[in-house]
Amino acid sequence: MAGGTISRTAHFVLHRAGLGAQEAQALFAVRDQPWVGAVVPKRWARRAVTRNGIKRQIYAVSSSFEASLSCAAHVVRLRAAFAKDEFKSAWSEPLKKAVRGELLQLFGQVQP
Repeated sequence: MAGGTISRTAHFVLHRAGLGAQEAQALFAVRDQPWVGAVVPKRWARRAVTRNGIKRQIYAVSSSFEASLSCAAHVVRLRAAFAKDEFKSAWSEPLKKAVRGELLQLFGQVQP
């Protein structure tokens, strides 16, 4: 996350840190592709079902944007909770759609 913020939405932030050749070789088996990680704190998503669902959505959406991401380490961080009064269930269809829509917006703002 020290690399800086490259995209932001109401609930998510996307950070990117460039990796040198030596760092990339030490950390990742594949050096010519972007790396994506997810940080979903319990503070903003209390239930494990919600946290795991958000992480699955992050990885699914990021794989569709992989070609447009630069070869660097990217971290998607949940920075605010989704309203409990609006999304009663831990992982309902409306919550899935809201998370996916916001992630599409987050990755759509990224400049390579």
